[in-house]
Amino acid sequence: MRYFEFNSPYWALFKAETPEQAIEKYIEIVADDNGTLSDEIQEVERDYALIIHARAQSEDGGLVRSIAETLEDFNKPEADILAITSELC
Repeated sequence: MRYFEFNSPYWALFKAETPEQAIEKYIEIVADDNGTLSDEIQEVERDYALIIHARAQSEDGGLVRSIAETLEDFNKPEADILAITSELC
């Protein structure tokens, strides 16, 4: 699995096999492609993605899940969102 960060139009972090798959997930979950997503995507290291995912918070500022749940979710083999800007929560 690879990890991809988008900075615009909304910040989000995804896990996916390819950049194209990450862009598809971004469009599905976050926002439509205004023609710049391929310029806004950046591959990031696994450890960086894990830390960001683990630090994700609920709308009220509390931790979303336990450490065990975080690791289980992070290590699932399917493409998915790991974190998203609070603007969209």
